[in-house]
Amino acid sequence: MKIITENITIKNEVLTLTNHRAIYWQRENALILSDIHIGKTAHFRRHGIPMPDDILQKDLERLKNLILYFNTEILLIVGDLFHAESNTDMKTFKEWLTQFIDLKLILIKGNHDKLSTQLLSHFNIHEKAELVLEPFTFIHEPPKSSTKVFFISGHTHPGVLIKGKGRQKLKLPCYQISSNQLVLPAFSLFTGLNIHAQPENATCYAFTDESIFKF
Repeated sequence: MKIITENITIKNEVLTLTNHRAIYWQRENALILSDIHIGKTAHFRRHGIPMPDDILQKDLERLKNLILYFNTEILLIVGDLFHAESNTDMKTFKEWLTQFIDLKLILIKGNHDKLSTQLLSHFNIHEKAELVLEPFTFIHEPPKSSTKVFFISGHTHPGVLIKGKGRQKLKLPCYQISSNQLVLPAFSLFTGLNIHAQPENATCYAFTDESIFKF
């Protein structure tokens, strides 16, 4: 797994974008991501829709490599860590967590995060509706109006459409950055890309396995 990074500065804070759908914040030694949707594949299988068994394992392997690469102490998930009710994927996630006994997990509750408080405590997850770490406020859904507060959010699964010659088109995940918010791409590879929801005057940082580029 090749990790490509690009540093950007927001509110005098350096954030490191990666080509693996997560941001590293050195000041807090935190890896920030959104929309992992653990339990989604098991939920679909439970309802008779065949899904590959290794989707979650691939997501967790990428996450492990990022945690080790940055030697991070905090995993900050900006919503939708889980997808549905408790299912077999929760056990997989619980076993995966045992290799990171000192890792602090903070979850900003998303619209899919409906597990009970008791079950969240089983994972030793600190759940919050929002989190303020100056100069940023972390929420799951991007604000609908302009504000002086700078939000870091997820939820919309942002992507861009790149048009090539003829009918060639390519969709890529991206980070969207505007004057008052940064929208994270969905971390899970098992998500669609929304190429229509974009904040006004946003700059996009799209990425591939080999590069990060701004447009």
